[in-house]
Order: sequence, then structure tokens, then C-alpha cells
Amino acid sequence: MRFDELKPPKGARKKRKRVGRGIGSGHGKTACRGSKGQNSRSGGGTKAGFEGGQMPLQRRLPKRGFRSPFKKRFAIIHVGDLNRFPKDTVVEPDLLLQSGLLKKIEPVKLLSDGELQHPLTIRVHQVSKAALKKVESASGRVEVIGS
Repeated sequence: MRFDELKPPKGARKKRKRVGRGIGSGHGKTACRGSKGQNSRSGGGTKAGFEGGQMPLQRRLPKRGFRSPFKKRFAIIHVGDLNRFPKDTVVEPDLLLQSGLLKKIEPVKLLSDGELQHPLTIRVHQVSKAALKKVESASGRVEVIGS
């Protein structure tokens, strides 16, 4: 057998249906569209989601909420989570990412949940007043970095 003798098995290749090509084709005259009506016309039919004039589902459902595309979103870190770092460590977003406290690089805000056991230097983008007091009472310090 040679390449020029290869051909697909019988019935594997089928001619496409050519509608509207004469009465003898079986698909002539109205070209399988029936007679009259919206779908028989060129450009006829309805857009997706049209329900025959009934109020469409996407308009019947209540619209709720709004998410501003300009809002600054922060990753939240709690003071109590920082006890895993040894004494006098400089805690930065990169270190938080490596330790698994952050999932991705984004601005970090320190909140006051939990207690700090030993002094740390914490570099974050924002800090709450209560968290700042807790860190300073453990003789640590907080540096606010620009985002």
C-alpha cells in the first residue's frame, strides 16, 4: 500500500447539506425553514435570553451590592500570628509570604487580635491604633511602608 492509495473508509466522509439549491435537492424552495414566520426570514430569530415578551430572567432577579474597582484591598495580619517569628526579627511582607501568612503579594494591614510575646520590628502598609499599642507594649516597633 502506498500513500496515494490511502482513502478513508466508506461512510466516513459525508457531503454537507446544501439548502436552497433547487426543488430536486429535497431542500429547495423554503430551504427547510417552513413557510412564513419570524424564523423563516433572513436575519430572523430572537436574541439570546428572549422569553417571548415575558420579563426575562436576568431582569426578574434582584440586583444586589456593588464592588468599587478603586477600593484598596489589604491582606489582614493579626498581632497574635506574629509570635511564630523569633525575637527581634524584621517582619516584612516578603517574610509573611514565605511563612504562609500571605497568599500573594498585596498591601498588608496589621490588626490587634491576639498578644505579642516578644519584641519584633514589623514593616506593614497600614496598622490599627490598638495593634500599634500592643506591639509597642511588647517593646517592638511598627514601620509603615508606602504601597
